[in-house]
Amino acid sequence: MTFTYASKRGVTPGVMRRAIIPALVVLGALFAVVYQVRAQAPTQDWPQWRGPRRDAIASSFKAPASWPQTLTEKWKVEVGLGYATPILVGNRVFAFSRRGEAETLTALDAETGKQIWQTAYPAPFKMNPAAARHKEGPKSTPAYAAGKLFTLGMSGIVTAFDAVTGKQLWQRPGSQPGPLYATALSPLVDGSSVIVEVGDHGKGAVVALDVNNGREKWSWPGDGPGYGSPIAFDVEGVRQVIVFTQENLVGVSAESGQLLWRRPFTTRSTQNTITPIVYGQTIIVSGLDNPVTAFRIARRNGQWATEDVWTNPDVPLYMTNAVIVRDMLFGMTHKNSGQFFLLDPKTGKTLWMSEPRQGTNAAIVGAGELAFALKDSAELLVGRPEATGFQVLKTYTVADSSTWAQPVLAGNRIFVKDETKVTLFTVN
Repeated sequence: MTFTYASKRGVTPGVMRRAIIPALVVLGALFAVVYQVRAQAPTQDWPQWRGPRRDAIASSFKAPASWPQTLTEKWKVEVGLGYATPILVGNRVFAFSRRGEAETLTALDAETGKQIWQTAYPAPFKMNPAAARHKEGPKSTPAYAAGKLFTLGMSGIVTAFDAVTGKQLWQRPGSQPGPLYATALSPLVDGSSVIVEVGDHGKGAVVALDVNNGREKWSWPGDGPGYGSPIAFDVEGVRQVIVFTQENLVGVSAESGQLLWRRPFTTRSTQNTITPIVYGQTIIVSGLDNPVTAFRIARRNGQWATEDVWTNPDVPLYMTNAVIVRDMLFGMTHKNSGQFFLLDPKTGKTLWMSEPRQGTNAAIVGAGELAFALKDSAELLVGRPEATGFQVLKTYTVADSSTWAQPVLAGNRIFVKDETKVTLFTVN
């Protein structure tokens, strides 16, 4: 189907070796027990929003020689309401969700789906009536780093957990009222900082918290938190955090939080929902009814500035984040009730657009030459974006409720989060 669309005194080295080697074996075994949540292979993990490099590329996925008629369902587990992507670290899957008046983090065995631990904290929450159909979430994908898990709840509660035991390590209270559609940004761990946006619809801040104790390291007061998640990017030796607020796209120093540059950026209902995309030395952004734009960041006469490289008004992005696949940008615009598209990220030229009415949203992941587009209708398209169209290899139904979270791909496994469940499918 194609869419046209040293030795000690008195002890010999040999004795030392015979004494040290068994001790090292014991210590190694203890290390393996204590650090159960470790990366079996770095590229297998999906430790944060949009994967290891925050670009939605699953480098470890092994595509079959031919796609089966159906995917093999290995397990399905009820974890609670929410739209956060589950994350995968070593042999564990972590799901952030809601059970009644509590926000809950659940650790599952990735092979069997068996619950290892579950922890919760009180988080009563009621959606703004204007956004009630979105339900009570949470929406923010957890982040994992150095044995810790970090979550951002619907009311802006930031929590750190021990990934082995589920023990709560620290927590920063949230605030009400929050953004109109509640918190949706996913935390970014950069070095020793976990970076989030907190605040309400009119006033907020980009904040860096110490990963070890939750203390504020710096903050930049903004105009209210956006819904798109931050990225970190090095420019001329300066580490920058790039993130949407409600009315701007900003770059702040990852070390101090100092504002380096600002680009006014507004959308209808202040819905800045897209995660910036890094392509070479350019940043690609878009928003509801706003063109897809690539720009560069540079320092001139000691001042930081941005300059547009190209703009494309034909395929604006609303909730679907596009992905670089085969050196092309593949995504879905909200125009005409959803149209897939492909454009050249060097020039911004549109290569093709699919037929209309493809859906409200598609959570897209790239793997080699393939793209996986999970529509909110629970339809998973597996295909190859080409210059002439999207060559769909197979279509699968993967849930019996809506699917807004990104699928997680690793090896021959596909993890899917629907409204309340996590399911593991395998191929081959």
